[in-house]
Amino acid sequence: MPSRNNSIISLFSGAMGLDLGLEKAGFKTRVAIETNTVAVTTIKSNKKRLPVINAQIQNIRTEDILKKADLSAGEATIVSGGPCCQSFSTAGRRGALCDPRGSLFKDFCRVVREAQPRFFIMENVKGLLSSAIKHRPLDERGSGFPPLSPEEELGSAFRVILQELATLRYYVIYSLVNAADYGTPQIRHRVVIIGSRDGEMISFPKTTHSKDGENGKSKWVTLKTAIRDVKSEEWVEFSERNMNFLSRISPGECWTSLPKRLQKKALGAAYISWGGRKGFYRKLSWDKPAPSLTTAPDGKATMLCHPTGDRPLSVEEYAKLQEFPDSYVFEGNTREKYIMIGNAVPLGLGFAIGNMLKATIKRTAKQGLPADAEARKEVVKCEDPVLAKRLQKRRKTQLHPPRLRLDPDPKAAREWLSQVGRSLQVKVSI
Repeated sequence: MPSRNNSIISLFSGAMGLDLGLEKAGFKTRVAIETNTVAVTTIKSNKKRLPVINAQIQNIRTEDILKKADLSAGEATIVSGGPCCQSFSTAGRRGALCDPRGSLFKDFCRVVREAQPRFFIMENVKGLLSSAIKHRPLDERGSGFPPLSPEEELGSAFRVILQELATLRYYVIYSLVNAADYGTPQIRHRVVIIGSRDGEMISFPKTTHSKDGENGKSKWVTLKTAIRDVKSEEWVEFSERNMNFLSRISPGECWTSLPKRLQKKALGAAYISWGGRKGFYRKLSWDKPAPSLTTAPDGKATMLCHPTGDRPLSVEEYAKLQEFPDSYVFEGNTREKYIMIGNAVPLGLGFAIGNMLKATIKRTAKQGLPADAEARKEVVKCEDPVLAKRLQKRRKTQLHPPRLRLDPDPKAAREWLSQVGRSLQVKVSI
């Protein structure tokens, strides 16, 4: 591909995991935009000639981004990035579009609209699919509280995001992908959105791996295969209290394997909560991929304990599980490195998407644009029919189990749910 036709404009670059994967497929990053000082230093340490804009994207004009990249509008091949995801995460108090970080996708769309790249790639956490415009805590839902508004319904923020993407006049596809299905040694589910300016026939790359290796695919890459030769030198230490509990747990187990008399003591207030709690006192298994890397492997609810070592996974093991080159340098202190690596996109996923786009470019060069390319613009669709059906049928909200509700009567809950307003109406397909 000619040098000006394989260019990437990288937004929210972080440690550049997505971009490194795309580069492995044959593309070239022309400019990186990142506001975190440690991440900027990391980029400069590894890519000394790459122009980096260290500023908040809200304050950067697209024309200045293009100038730094030495590109004109319409020349960039890809705009890539994952707008800050904390406000969409299912952990903690979700802010969604009411959180300034959640509105950064609008700046991503602004740059796409003005730079007019041939393609764009947006990546985010799984929680993006269920995020609401306005989050209401579970403790404030159900009988005794006001009815839920349409803006508080599950998925209302994602519907607005899809509507915003439709205004770009790109052919847009989205899906929920698992990086392990592309050879990453990590079960990491992410929402990926890909757009084509010219209505080219983009699609999600075919998976190469599966849990059991059926249909000629390779089996998922295990933790042992990935990190067995890694020389670990840097990690944080578990507290003495946490090690006391972890020492009673075998590889592949978590807090549920503790004696009953110790479970409540180990979890504290979380013991009476509900939902996913597998991250508490979690010791990893050699024979499976790693779980999705967190930004704090020693956190109470996000533990990633080495299967046989009395420590969390190391910084070096983190980098290997995200598929960074062994020579890649991460700046900052240990905590900052965990955050930077944990937030990255696995290189294998970026490589697979890059190969799909490269094949699309070659096909168009040989066959021209498809006959219905123009009609495909403004189409926003879910490429996974199973996911599309699940999104269409999902509940508008979720309540605590009866034991945690203000009024545990099921009839009262049903009456409250009957008052939930109609879903927001948008002219896009989900």
